Amino acid sequence: MTEDAISSNASAAATGRKRARAGASDYTAASIQVLEGLEAVRRRPGMYIGSTDVRGLHHLVWEVVDNSIDEAMAGQATVIQVTITADGKVTVEDNGRGVPVGKHSTGKDALEVVHTVLHAGGKFGGGGYKVSGGLHGVGVSVVNALSSWMRVESARDGHVWAQEYVRGKPTTPVQKVGPQGDRRGTRTSFQADTEMFETTDYSFELISERLRESAYLTKGVWITYIDERVDRERSFYFEGGLQSFVRHLNRNKEVLQARPIYVERREGGTAVEVALQYNDSYTENVLAFANNINTVDGGTHVTGFRAALTSSLNDWARRAAVLKDSDGNLSGDDVREGLTAVISVKLTDPQFEGQTKAKLGNAEVKGQVQTAVSDSLGQYLDENPADGRRIIEKCLTAARAREAARKARDLVLRKGALEGMSLPGKLADCQERDPARSEIYLVEGDSAGGSAKAGRDRRFQAILPMFGKMLNVEKARLDKVLSSEKIRPLIIALGGGIGEGFDLAKIRYHRIILMSDADVDGAHIRTLLLTFFYRHMPAVIEAGYLYIAQPPLYRISTGKVTRYAQTEQERDRIIKEFNVKNLSVQRFKGLGEMNATQLWETTMNPETRTLLRVDSENASAADEIFTMLMGEKVAPRKDFIKTEARKVRNLDI
Repeated sequence: MTEDAISSNASAAATGRKRARAGASDYTAASIQVLEGLEAVRRRPGMYIGSTDVRGLHHLVWEVVDNSIDEAMAGQATVIQVTITADGKVTVEDNGRGVPVGKHSTGKDALEVVHTVLHAGGKFGGGGYKVSGGLHGVGVSVVNALSSWMRVESARDGHVWAQEYVRGKPTTPVQKVGPQGDRRGTRTSFQADTEMFETTDYSFELISERLRESAYLTKGVWITYIDERVDRERSFYFEGGLQSFVRHLNRNKEVLQARPIYVERREGGTAVEVALQYNDSYTENVLAFANNINTVDGGTHVTGFRAALTSSLNDWARRAAVLKDSDGNLSGDDVREGLTAVISVKLTDPQFEGQTKAKLGNAEVKGQVQTAVSDSLGQYLDENPADGRRIIEKCLTAARAREAARKARDLVLRKGALEGMSLPGKLADCQERDPARSEIYLVEGDSAGGSAKAGRDRRFQAILPMFGKMLNVEKARLDKVLSSEKIRPLIIALGGGIGEGFDLAKIRYHRIILMSDADVDGAHIRTLLLTFFYRHMPAVIEAGYLYIAQPPLYRISTGKVTRYAQTEQERDRIIKEFNVKNLSVQRFKGLGEMNATQLWETTMNPETRTLLRVDSENASAADEIFTMLMGEKVAPRKDFIKTEARKVRNLDI
């Protein structure tokens, strides 16, 4: 090494040491930030409400509604009203006890503390509520922090008290605004902050379904929902509670027993309520709640229920000699085929996994639910042996079909393995082998498939043409699904298997894109594919891997400049922007009418395309619509078409 090089290296090392010392000296006690008040929520909203997309937006509504539901569960409120005004303000009002007012130990008024301090509320010491939902006492203050404006009114102690806030900070003191009169309870109004959320457009249907759930889970509470934006109103009141809920979920299905089996018991400090009813479908629909919070990922209450169901049915089937000594036990999957159930537990100190409460973690609840369900189910079967036999016969049929499906699935997977995963003949695979960078288009028809293959970027885009209408899996068991010539190539191409052995980690593409014509047949094919994924590969949807392509309906060209439009409104706007009388406007009836270049430019180029991601956040509503559109019963589908037909303006047939 030369002397100049040694000198240069020494100089560089010295410079590095100086920078290191400077970097160390920059990180001092003064670098430690303490976020005052609700500023932490505004800085990291995802930590408190999960996201700032449409899901997080609706979480604000749930938090305020849950406070009113808590009053109803405590036996203090009987009426709840939710209103969305034309300008997007949300108001939730109940006739409960009202938020406490008066000087708090912090020196502030109690109403202000509840709405401006995290982890402040009446849900910790047990004096205010025996059971409650809400976000561990941070719910309403989080809503306040993420709202550009909030006003709270509390009618109690002879007066109506009120306070207003802007982005979580009080703009007025807590003050009397009038006598209480006949009024009681809390009225909370807020406007979601457009600085914090990607959208502030609430869904009428999503809120309706959530409020319907709340009314089922809290017997005797009247909930009204008014949406002034669309001039619609709905009211919910159910004396039957969970039994009414199960009947509602099964209303488009043929049931095996006339009335749901109902379990209600208090085990220690936990109230257990379960309703279940079998139908003739091939899918399981179990909804679980803890303190009225939908625990979409289940938890100990679901584990206890499943254990009780499997053991109780097997025990009774042996006693009733429906299962012979030589027969094996029914599996958990066998006894859950065609099952609709709602599980609700209410407990004093719920332990949830995750801030947004997707899973219940209380260990003692498993045994409490298992005991309650085992005792009640065993008694019901003894008293209703005819129902018991129908249920066991259904389970035995499921067991036989499951064995046939296992053999068919093994054949499909073995075939794929023996072919070295050369995959279906019509699949044009991509060069990329990293699933996270790979995508597959499931394309309707041969001609569109040809254009897509020619126009794609073969480095990361695979194409699998789908021919004609595939099997309606809503009406078929897995063994029939696996024998379908239209579905088997798709299963092999995706690589993750199907059913019990499905493995999301083995999926070969992290973007699975459905691309069909913008007409009635295309919509039908898309619905069939969505049904397939929802019923047999739900993990693909949950992982966010499933998308719907948005091909344009119109091509507008001046000869030199070409634009595309997905709607008539967009077409008219583009025509107005061009402002010439020699325009060429082409209406695409199908994907096959586009050449490879057009298909790439409009629908496949990641820089310019629009994709809709499919999710199934509202499982009960999704299950209901799939059953209605694709199930055996014709009458509900006919009623749906009659009701919705009046909304159609331009029917493309």
